[in-house]
Amino acid sequence: MFGDFLKRLTAPDPAPLSDPDARLALAALLVRLAKTDGDYAEAEIDRIDRLLTTRYGLTPFETAKLRGDAEILESEAPDTVRFTRAIKDVVAYEDREQVVESLWEIVLADGVRDDHENALMRMVAPMLGVNDRDSNLARQRVEARRG
Repeated sequence: MFGDFLKRLTAPDPAPLSDPDARLALAALLVRLAKTDGDYAEAEIDRIDRLLTTRYGLTPFETAKLRGDAEILESEAPDTVRFTRAIKDVVAYEDREQVVESLWEIVLADGVRDDHENALMRMVAPMLGVNDRDSNLARQRVEARRG
């Protein structure tokens, strides 16, 4: 279903993504992180939906469709290394910083910082071109909002 999209995303010299494609790629990354610990929890799904709704101004129906498409894309996407590097190549740094903050929202959504999720975050942030300092600041902002 998403074969052409994945080919474009992982091409040697990918073109910038259209806004809908960037939304889909970033949503798929959120889903991948949520599934990392083997428990795709309702709290994580709800958090993904809230993040997508807020970030993109979507209706509940549009959000559910985007997340559903992202779940399919995530299951078909290549390994995380190629997937995140592809996103890095086509998404502006400021947006990638916001993505890292959103990823921390997912890690902390169920109240447990699972070792698998932590390991993936240590790998994904640099692959997105976001340094450890900015990733830690993003995590701290999320923790501060959660109280």
